[in-house]
Amino acid sequence: MKFNRAENASRNALFGVIQKVYQILIPFVMRTVLVYFLGIQYLGLNSLFASVLQVLNLAELGVGSAMVYSMYKPIAEDDEAKICALMNMYRKYYRIIGLIIGIIGIGLTPFIPKLVKGSIPPELSIYVLYYLELGSTVLSYWLFAYRNCLFYAHQRDDINSKIAIFVNTVLYASQIIVLIFLKNYYAYITLSLLATIVRNLITGYISKKWYPQYVPKGILASDETLIINKRIRDLFTSKIGFVIVGSADTIVISSFLGLEALALYQNYYFIVSAIMGILTVVYSGCTAGIGNSLITESKEKNFNDLKKITFLACWISCFCAVCFLVLFQPFMIIWMGKERLLPFSIVICFAIYFFIYEINQVMNLFKDAGGIWSKDKFRPLVTAIANLGMNIIMVQFWGLYGVILSTVISMLIVGMPWLFYNLFTELFDRRQFPVLLKEIIYFVVASVLICTITYLVCSLIHLDGILEVVVKLLVCSILSNAMLFLVYRNSNEFKQVLLLINKITKGRVPYLNNLYSK
Repeated sequence: MKFNRAENASRNALFGVIQKVYQILIPFVMRTVLVYFLGIQYLGLNSLFASVLQVLNLAELGVGSAMVYSMYKPIAEDDEAKICALMNMYRKYYRIIGLIIGIIGIGLTPFIPKLVKGSIPPELSIYVLYYLELGSTVLSYWLFAYRNCLFYAHQRDDINSKIAIFVNTVLYASQIIVLIFLKNYYAYITLSLLATIVRNLITGYISKKWYPQYVPKGILASDETLIINKRIRDLFTSKIGFVIVGSADTIVISSFLGLEALALYQNYYFIVSAIMGILTVVYSGCTAGIGNSLITESKEKNFNDLKKITFLACWISCFCAVCFLVLFQPFMIIWMGKERLLPFSIVICFAIYFFIYEINQVMNLFKDAGGIWSKDKFRPLVTAIANLGMNIIMVQFWGLYGVILSTVISMLIVGMPWLFYNLFTELFDRRQFPVLLKEIIYFVVASVLICTITYLVCSLIHLDGILEVVVKLLVCSILSNAMLFLVYRNSNEFKQVLLLINKITKGRVPYLNNLYSK
């Protein structure tokens, strides 16, 4: 089967970005409504159950990706029988996964109250809430979820995006009505359960309409089954660490500090993770091009690309860190009120975490593009275990500081050195590593100075409300980028980035043309 790859890729990218923006803006509104109409504890419960169920969803990691990858070749060859056999296998695996999640989830019931320090709202039963959330997760695997793979394998990710946007819009509108007029959290959660059912039914209906020839039947050859199972195991071990890191902080905070502390922490983390998500979309768009370059170009050329992209990531991270330091507290006052602020020192911890995370993102970008998953598969898991261990210890002494710093320390001491070793063993020359490390350290020092100067200048601005945020954002944008320009204007990486921008814009920026036509 032939389809227009360029057209599909553009369509997928467009709806991928739309969905990403949607996933940032609408949950932002929902958090606001939930806090103002029910209270901060309910927001903490929401975050806690989301993290618990994310851990339970570990059973799925790798299955979807492996099955979609296995469909590429039979779709290209119009091998209908094999596609049907793969779907049959996929359906069986998802039914098993749903059953496993249900059994483990029920088995965890006695431990659920221990995940919350202190009390929950008196009118609620934590067991009823947990079972509603668990039921939603289990049903998501049992109702036609396996048919999602057809859209992804045919490069029609946009169909899944459209379904998600439509169903979630109806869901969020209904939940807002429930929160405002009924103020009933049970009804709020039940709507999520119903939305899961509706989403899967719509997906099943549309996939059958588009691809009626594909039905789950037949059995794969034993050697093909073994290959797919191995692929699932490799993907599972490489992804499990990311899930543990993402969920451990939430569960540890709830268990040791309570729901209110969790909700306050999540308000700040929501903003940080939203910016991370946008940058991840940008990085994902570069993966294929970098992968092609790693195969066709020299190590020296690829190392220069690594330096260039790292430089750009450091520049963006420095600017974002400045904005966090200057704007976080004024924005939180507008959004959640002065009484729900965390100390400024927590903001500093988030800025440090963001900067280190983004550098780590660039290294992971080259790891994924180079396809060295097998060599790197245990690193995320070991890093996550180290993070979890330090979380449990440090939260008892330093509270929220301990949770954030344990994540930073685990990345700096365990994750990043291991990742650097894998990259400079498999993709680059080991002798090139000190060059990159020195440039990163220089940028970190420059960023600390720039953040300090910009923060001090902005502290002289005495305004209130939205006007304060807007004026300080303008100052951050101009001052921090001007200082970065003064420091790095003569560096080779800066010039290379400008050349790249000039190429992307097809020479439409006169300054760049004049600068490099000399």
